[in-house]
Amino acid sequence: MKLQNLAKIAAVATLTVSALSASYTMAADGKVYRLTMAETWNANFPIFGDAPRNMARIADEMSGGRLKITIDSANKHKAPLGVFDLVRSGQYDMGHSASYYWKGKVPNTLYFTTMPFGMTTPEQYGWFYYGGGQSLMNKVYEPFGLLSFPGGNTGNQMGGWFQKEINSVEDLQGLKMRIPGFAGEVLAKLGAKPTNIASGELFTALERRTIDALEWVGPSLDLRMGFHKIAPYYYTGWHEPATELQFLVNARTWKKLPDDLREILRTAMRVSSYDMYIQSYHESAENWATMKQEFPDIQVKTFPESVMKAMYKANQELLAEKASEDPLAKEILDSQAEYLAKARVWTNISDRAYLDSLDNLED
Repeated sequence: MKLQNLAKIAAVATLTVSALSASYTMAADGKVYRLTMAETWNANFPIFGDAPRNMARIADEMSGGRLKITIDSANKHKAPLGVFDLVRSGQYDMGHSASYYWKGKVPNTLYFTTMPFGMTTPEQYGWFYYGGGQSLMNKVYEPFGLLSFPGGNTGNQMGGWFQKEINSVEDLQGLKMRIPGFAGEVLAKLGAKPTNIASGELFTALERRTIDALEWVGPSLDLRMGFHKIAPYYYTGWHEPATELQFLVNARTWKKLPDDLREILRTAMRVSSYDMYIQSYHESAENWATMKQEFPDIQVKTFPESVMKAMYKANQELLAEKASEDPLAKEILDSQAEYLAKARVWTNISDRAYLDSLDNLED
């Protein structure tokens, strides 16, 4: 190779390195974007509170310090179930909560947390990221100047803590239970009296008999809340097979961010969300393994078949009502049903078939 060609290559390489160096310097010395976030959870609340903090840390590290997110817990901003309004008004740039808390303001938000008898966590993530779920969520939140992203999954939740055993549908009559979302509407249809209470008030409400029962999450979080001291009957789930929290972002804030920081924020939210699912699964497995030994008075129950059938029937009737009343609700529910029908076939011939095949191996 001629010396002049080598010189040209060296010059181009030098210019390229200089350009990359200059680009890095501009990024490192560029504007620092400082965002604020309001979370529904109290300070130091495990797992739920870990997800937004992991997200903020990842965003900070990936951006080289150009994206800083400060998180205020519910005990500071004093509005655990008011995060929607805090972010919409611009008082906070972001929020971490659960979409079904806003059903009283925007009914179609409730479908993006979980649905009774619906998708499992892998199925739901498939719907969000590849089956059109995110686009439909955008359609619901955009009119309010908000963006919503998956914010961490608990996996299949337990059916709740009850002070009295549930033996029939009649036992649901007048039952005062903390249970949010669509499941609350299902129980109301069967005669119960559902209510929603912030996490920090749950134990006191159960202890003072303001409520007769409650559902929270599962062993990952329930045992440390002390519910077993008041309500010994612990029922398996039906109502929240895949509970996805949410990151809310004010649309004006989003538009002000450079393209690279938007992508960093999007990635940080996605990574921290899936990590919360892994953490929640691990903690539930750990706590379940020790539950019977440390808390022998807890009685794990499954709802009787007659109760399950009644809840399923009420759920199907309510779904039909919602779809008939609102075209957007119908679009969301149809999308979920179509995706579930397809995904569940694979779930059955993969996970379910594998687990069923293990049942008799140790006999």
